[in-house]
Amino acid sequence: MKPLLNIDECLNAGKDQVGGKTYCIAKIHSHGIRVPKSFCVPCKIYDDYLDQSRLKERIFFEINRKPLEQMRWEEIWDTSLRIRNYFLITPIPEKIEKELAGLIDKYCGNTPVAVRSSAPGEDSASNSFAGLHDSFLNVSGTSEIIKHIKLVWASLYSDAALLYRKELGLDIQTSRMAVVIQELVASDKSGIFFGLNPSGSNESVIESVYGLNQALVDGDIEPDRWILSRSTGKLIRHTDPVRKRYAAPGKTGIVFQDLKDHEAKTPPLNHDEIHQIWKTGNRLEQIFGKPQDVEWTITNGELTILQARPITSTGFTETDGKRSWYLTLHRSYENLKKLYDKIEHHLIPKMISEADKLKQQDLEILSAQSLCSEIERRQKIYDHWVKIYWADFIPFAHGIRLFGQVYNDAVAPEDPYEFMNLLENTGLKSMERNSLIEKLAQMIRNDKALKTELENERMPDPSHPFRVLLDSFVDQFGDLSCTTGSGSECDYGKNAVIHLLLEFAGRPIKAGKSNGIDTAQLKDRYIKSFPVDRRDFAKEVLSLGRESYRLRDDDNIHLGRIEAALFEAVREGRRRLIHPNTTKDDVKILLKAPALSLERKDQSREEKVSPDKTAIEKWISSRQIVGHPAGPGISSGLARLIQTPSDLLSFKQGEVLVCQGVDPNMTFIVPLAAAVVEERGGMLIHGAIIAREYGLPCITGASNAMKLIENGNQITVDGYLGIITCHTEDL
Repeated sequence: MKPLLNIDECLNAGKDQVGGKTYCIAKIHSHGIRVPKSFCVPCKIYDDYLDQSRLKERIFFEINRKPLEQMRWEEIWDTSLRIRNYFLITPIPEKIEKELAGLIDKYCGNTPVAVRSSAPGEDSASNSFAGLHDSFLNVSGTSEIIKHIKLVWASLYSDAALLYRKELGLDIQTSRMAVVIQELVASDKSGIFFGLNPSGSNESVIESVYGLNQALVDGDIEPDRWILSRSTGKLIRHTDPVRKRYAAPGKTGIVFQDLKDHEAKTPPLNHDEIHQIWKTGNRLEQIFGKPQDVEWTITNGELTILQARPITSTGFTETDGKRSWYLTLHRSYENLKKLYDKIEHHLIPKMISEADKLKQQDLEILSAQSLCSEIERRQKIYDHWVKIYWADFIPFAHGIRLFGQVYNDAVAPEDPYEFMNLLENTGLKSMERNSLIEKLAQMIRNDKALKTELENERMPDPSHPFRVLLDSFVDQFGDLSCTTGSGSECDYGKNAVIHLLLEFAGRPIKAGKSNGIDTAQLKDRYIKSFPVDRRDFAKEVLSLGRESYRLRDDDNIHLGRIEAALFEAVREGRRRLIHPNTTKDDVKILLKAPALSLERKDQSREEKVSPDKTAIEKWISSRQIVGHPAGPGISSGLARLIQTPSDLLSFKQGEVLVCQGVDPNMTFIVPLAAAVVEERGGMLIHGAIIAREYGLPCITGASNAMKLIENGNQITVDGYLGIITCHTEDL
């Protein structure tokens, strides 16, 4: 079979070879409806590439490193990132690439094209998997087209596809991907036609924007929307958005430009165009026997159908709300820029201001009724910010992922996490806190009398420089041993801080980390991998990634201050409940606050679950746990398990931090650690971020680590391979 099929050859090749999308385009073309000039790289070429390059074995290892059901969203993205990079750095076998390149050069030349996915099960009548696999617009030149063919192949294992692997029937042994290459149509206006409105059984919908369709699909530009009668095409209503911009082809990719004044005031479609789209959509329904979701474009008055897929009743049969929420985390570059502005210039300042106001309030002077009301008010404030955290702060973390993908696509590094080196040293709030801890520890090192006083649990005078800095530290960062969102009302006070400072003071001063990586050289290589006209974009994505990296950590610090203010009010209420001078009436009033219920349980402690028998047997036989490498390096030490906030107080210099997950408000302990091991997985979780800042070996996604490793076990952490080895014989 040829590595590139003309659209006229695709029907005979069959859907199993050309995929659902290509097959539909070929069928539309066969009925005389205009489609772009199109070609297809059949599934056989994908199969040959995987088999001959031995890439199949590497993918198999990645998706079986840990059961996907046990992975968090960060781990799933990491797995997908590594697989994507394998495709980037693994060449197509020479014979196949030579023939493919010759045909692409012959049929496409330097004409800009769209490179789209076309998996055999994609766009079927039973399920429509729109958005799970990648498409690329405005790609030109043979080498670039081949590169993007590989990226489409890689998207068979996109994070979204891994989430829906059961519905997709994703299996490394049987899953395949074809690629459709279409000439890029320089669109005057584009849009989508829905033959059946999900909200109305006798309605059809047209959405349209000026320029290319990508801005509509990505949600960057709000479309005009027309609701039509399915049977007659008669207009029922028109939604008129604010029109400002349109997407157009740049030298590479797409660019956004301002609409002309008359376009901004005028809907992109006139009456005749609306009727033509409705009529063509109905014809496609007759051809395929089902209502269609149709992407179309109009140039110089001519309607072209880009692709069509059946409208399924529900798309995915969703049984897990977390999966659909995860898909909303994917944000376009334009969307992320808007989100950054909202977070940095509105939400963070407001959160800081809120925490400052709560800190200044004197709770001791409040009456029982006022304190009860204040606790409830603070609970509402905290709940409000938790909702914002999930709605805005978590999605903004996609800025790191976007930069990582852009970097890897441009540079194709051997290490898929090389981009992380350009995100470090961004002024994390937790690093600022740790710097203050080191400053306080240095004061203890330099003053033997102060050290003796603190060891004997005596505090220096309020005017002593150490005391002034300590008071400022506690006011700014609160109790070090409480974790954000844990629900645990811990209050160990300054004694806990002193205990930790003495541990830090006994630690030799470490030189700044040096991993031998020249970040200036990395940045220069990254920027120069783009054409001159795209280098500003490359710099902007890097900047966005760095801000996303910083806020990924800082937002938890700020949220932790608001949570601490809530716990402060709760502690004041509980203090009064047990105080002998509190009246019975005041007790009744205080107990009206749900947070003061004497039956309230500590929510921070998870129910103990025994590891499965297979995991135990594997651990005993090999004395190894396999996780995901998240911080390079190899280090050994005694294991210290952190199960409750109070466990942090007993952490010693040189121990290996083992925990379910490092909370940003726990990261102060990391400078004492020899290495970090987390059950929770992902390169973007807080433990991995802070470990890289300190140059420590780190492994994430280490299943059952908290159950298989015991306090005091001598373990070695290999941050290159993601392997933890226990050297204790008596397991």
